[in-house]
This record gives sequence, structure tokens and C-alpha cells, in this order.
Amino acid sequence: MKDGIRVLIIGGVACGPKAASRLKRLMPNADVTMIERGRLVSYGACGLPYYVEGTFPDVGMLCETPASVKRTPVFFEKVKGFHTLTRTEADLIDRNRKIVRVRNLDSGTQSELPYDKLVLATGSRPIVPPIEGIDLKNVWFMRHPDDAESMVEQIENQKLRHAVLVGAGYIGIEMAEALRGRGLEVTLIEIFDQILPQFLDFEMAALAAKHLRSKGVRLILGEAVNSIEGNGMVSAVVTENNRIPADLVVIGAGVRPNDELAREAGLACAPKGGIIINSYCQTSAPDIYAGGDCVVNQCMDPVIKDPVFVPLGSTANKHGRTIADHIAGISAPFPGISATGICKAFDYNLGRTGLTEKQARLLYPDIETTIWSGPALPHYIPQSKPLIIKMVASRRSRKLLGVQVVGMGDAAKRIDVAATALFFGATIDELAVLDLAYAPHYAPPIDPIAATAHLLANKLDGLAQGISSLEAEKRMRNGNDFVLLDVRTPDEFRMLRLPDDRVVHIPLGALREKVSQLPRDKDILAFCKVSMRGYEAQRILNAEGFDRVWFIEGGLVGWPFELAE
Repeated sequence: MKDGIRVLIIGGVACGPKAASRLKRLMPNADVTMIERGRLVSYGACGLPYYVEGTFPDVGMLCETPASVKRTPVFFEKVKGFHTLTRTEADLIDRNRKIVRVRNLDSGTQSELPYDKLVLATGSRPIVPPIEGIDLKNVWFMRHPDDAESMVEQIENQKLRHAVLVGAGYIGIEMAEALRGRGLEVTLIEIFDQILPQFLDFEMAALAAKHLRSKGVRLILGEAVNSIEGNGMVSAVVTENNRIPADLVVIGAGVRPNDELAREAGLACAPKGGIIINSYCQTSAPDIYAGGDCVVNQCMDPVIKDPVFVPLGSTANKHGRTIADHIAGISAPFPGISATGICKAFDYNLGRTGLTEKQARLLYPDIETTIWSGPALPHYIPQSKPLIIKMVASRRSRKLLGVQVVGMGDAAKRIDVAATALFFGATIDELAVLDLAYAPHYAPPIDPIAATAHLLANKLDGLAQGISSLEAEKRMRNGNDFVLLDVRTPDEFRMLRLPDDRVVHIPLGALREKVSQLPRDKDILAFCKVSMRGYEAQRILNAEGFDRVWFIEGGLVGWPFELAE
């Protein structure tokens, strides 16, 4: 392939600039042109909520390099060596002539740009729910620096105070914190019965929701928005059962891939949306590549045959590198995704990689799960914060399938370790013995991710008999006849308790002496702060001949429901 190849890139936010920059490093004589319909290029959209919150003062910083140099068309021309045309939209791909018809959005002038290789990095667009009043003033879709900048201006100029967020995905969660940080009252509405419904299992999401409520966010779950009211300007949001005063609304109902240009050109796309690509990011036309939010990806889990749509800036950048490499003759296939993601919700970090339990049960006939909770650092380190980890594995192969982490401790470290284990197809036994970094300021001697793997291995081996908080709460709610055995110390018991009359308090150190006080003909659910002692109680009672004993996984730290003080 000749170095003077003409490469045209449509889209200038993440995948496009990465592909162009990498390609010019590999093929300095390549003629590379990138077009972008917006006025800005190469901006970090994930930073928009933090600008709204006031973490940094200038929204233009999202377009800067780490050295605080603005990424502009001139920057890309002078520093990276490729041409950039902003406010330029692609209207048509002519595959036979290998040209793209483009239009300048300011002047309306049309022209044709030739290519030898074409890259589609057209991104995604917000889903616009069919809600009456969605076009009123002060309704935002948080996708572009202009959105964040105009919102901050109106909050300050109009003294906006009542925000309603529609959709409890990434945008809704992060904007809830941002707007609370600016002093607004915040209501978050989600049509599903939990926050982050595509990201976390119910009990993990419930823990995060509990934290959001503690920070003053009102949650309305399991209700659809019927309309947005107002006379030119937003005044209220109406759901099935509520009318919430509002002078600011953020719609975060998800995004869809911008694949229309590809469909019109006859390229293969998924029925539900998204350009289909191979492991080199080639479309059904080998000279046309695609990457970023406009495509669907193959999942690393071999059981998942259909491509999946998981839009992330990290994936878009990996696509850009893969595309540039392949055009330059380097065979470096993109292996697919494991849907790794993380977000911040006030003091909580929420992370996930691989399959959730809900997803795994649809795909695997024999899965096992566990929930571990505990400190992310040794208890004597003042900065130690709690973590709750959920792990999913195959019972038959013992292979790790997925991990979720919620809590104040370092979730990213554990999610990254789990993502690496998933990439290499590790079993939980292999994950448990990874040689991870240890020093008191970074982790306990047995890292929380390894401790969770140990616990799940104990369940698979028949040693640990765990029960989820959801199942325990269901039994409590249904009035089942059983014993809730609290094995914490007396001081702990006085501070915080499960609100249930079936609780029997016997500290673990006294359990062997007082075992006769427990019935042998009832189920016993043992627990403590994090349920390490609950597990110990289960083993002690098993040794004494009790065969109807379980421990509540996660203990009170992992209990997503209300507790009594």
C-alpha cells in the first residue's frame, strides 16, 4: 500500500482524531482529512457534568491536551499533520466513485471529497422520548460542550433551583451530583425499578440508590414521564403518579448509533442499530472502516453471539488505533469488549465488567454468585473506605463471568483487575491467587477482589452457604418463621440493627457456649457487619450439627434496605 493514500474520516470527537493522529505517525505521507459537523473537535464529553458542577472553570478545557494546548483544526494541521474541516456534514457516500458529498453548514456550499479509505466515526445521538413538552426551554440533552455551557449560564442568570433528570443511566447519575453540587434540588426519574438498569444488578443498584437519597436526591423509580409542562419555559414534569415542579430538565434516556449514512450507502448494520464491523473495524465494504459509538461490537464472552452496543470513549479510542494500524498494514485486531464501565455518584464509585447476574442467567445454565463487603484498606488506615463486590462465575468451569463494585473505596482498581482476568479467561481460583500489589495504603494483604474470589470458591466447594440480601429481605417481608442471628459485639448491636423481631443476638465469641439457645428445626440466617463472622457462625453451627444455616452475604454494609439505629 502506497504511503500517499487518501484517507477521509467522518467524525471528529474520539475515534476520528485517534485514527487520524495514529495514521499520520505510521504513514507520514498519507493524505488524511477529517470532517466534523460541529464547531469543536476532539473534546471529552464525559467531563461535561464536572464542568456543570464547577470542577473546572472553562468548558474549553475539554478540548485541550494534557499540556493545555487547544485541539483545533490549526493544532491538528500543524502538530499532527492532517486537515480538519469543521461545520462540515457528510450527506452521501458514493462507493462506486469513492467520494463523499459534503456540505458546509454555515454557507450551504456542497462539494465532493475523494477517498481511498473511508472511516466512519459518526458517533451517537440522544434518544428523544415521545414526551409532550420536550421542546420547551430549559430542557437539555447533555452531549456537547455547548449544552453544558448554556446550562451553567441559565442556572446563574435565571437562578434555577429545581432540576428533574429523566433517566438514571450514566448521565442522570453524574448530573444528579453535579446539580446538587450547585445547590439545586434534584429529582431523578427512571422508568425501570432501579437506577443504572443496564449496568448493575438490582441489589447493587439499590445500594447506590440508598447513597443518592442520603445526599438529597429524590428518586422516582418504576414510573414513566408522561409530559413536561410549561408556557414556553419548563415548569413541571408529570409522571404516572407525580407532578414535580421543575425549572430545569435533563433528558438522559440513552443514545442510539448514528448509522444512517452507512445504511444509505448499503453497509451492513444491526437490526436495532449500529454499523457491523469485523475485528479490524472494517465494514461490509473492506475500504470503509467504522468505530466509536456508531458501531456494534463483538463481546469477549464467546457465548454472546450477537454484537452489542456499549458506547464508551475508551472503546472509541481503541477503534481509532485499530483502524489506523490496519490501513497502515499492521495486523492488530480489536478483540471485542467486556462492557467495562465506571462512574462516580457523590462518595460512591460504581463499576462493572463482564456479565451481570441477570445477563448470565439468560446465557449460562449453571452460574453462581456471591457478594463480599469489607474495607478497601486495612482498618487502621484512616483513609479506609468500604467496598461491596459482586462476582458471577460458571459453576461448571469456575470461569469468571462478571464483577460489580459499589462503595467509597477504590472500585477502579478492582474492576480493572477483574477486566484483565476476563480478558485472559481466568477462573475464580486463578483470580484469587494473582500477585497483586500490597501495602497498607493501597490494599489489605488479601485484596478485596481476591477475597471475593475466595468466597465464591468456598460456595462452589460447598463450604460457604450464602444467601443474598434480596432473598433475606423477601423472607422477612413474607413473614417466614426463621432466625436472624446477629453475631456482632454488644456495642455494634446497640449502634445499628436489622429492624426485625426475629433477630437473636449472640456474639460470635459466645456462640459455641450458647448454641443450645438456637432451634434446630428452623432456618438460621447469620450475619454481622460484613458477614465474615456470619460465615464463621455458619461453619460453627454446621460443626454442631445444624444443617439449616446460611449467612447473609455482604452483611449490614451490603444491606441495601433501611436499618434501625
